[in-house]
Amino acid sequence: MEQRAEHAALLCAVADGDRAAFEALYRHYAPWLEARLRYRCADPALVDDVVQEVFVSVWRGASRYRRQDDADVAGWLWRICARRLADAGRRHGARQRLQALLERFRGREERAPSAEEAALDGAAYGEVGRAVDRLPEDLRSALAATVLEGMTVKEAAVALSIPEGTVKSRVSRARRRLREELA
Repeated sequence: MEQRAEHAALLCAVADGDRAAFEALYRHYAPWLEARLRYRCADPALVDDVVQEVFVSVWRGASRYRRQDDADVAGWLWRICARRLADAGRRHGARQRLQALLERFRGREERAPSAEEAALDGAAYGEVGRAVDRLPEDLRSALAATVLEGMTVKEAAVALSIPEGTVKSRVSRARRRLREELA
């Protein structure tokens, strides 16, 4: 119980901008969080990223910690950690889906489609699919992420490793080109 109060006091000091308190919390909790995350995630790089994101969140939002009798710092940190891991998993899954979709587009350009593929593509895409295939890669990938994959602009930005504003402008330019080409 005494340690709980001590860690809660450290967290309150972090909220006041105390770097030494932050370092003490990090030294105490980072190894514990890493160990717990490794049971849930096999990717050590992702585990390290999530732990770092947690402590960035702690530094920025320590004032949101509600000091109550039953609210311990470890539980508060673990809740942040679990949310960050879930977010990272969604980003990672979105990135994998986008990569598979882009590979499918690239595969069309690298080889001639079979008669069956051509018939299916003509039925599924027709003129629109051919117009999408003619878009530059950067516009096509932004359009594929947001329209075909249904990602939000924020998710697409993470998956494509570009700013959100760039995603928006690329999608806008892609739609404008498609309208012009299909008119």
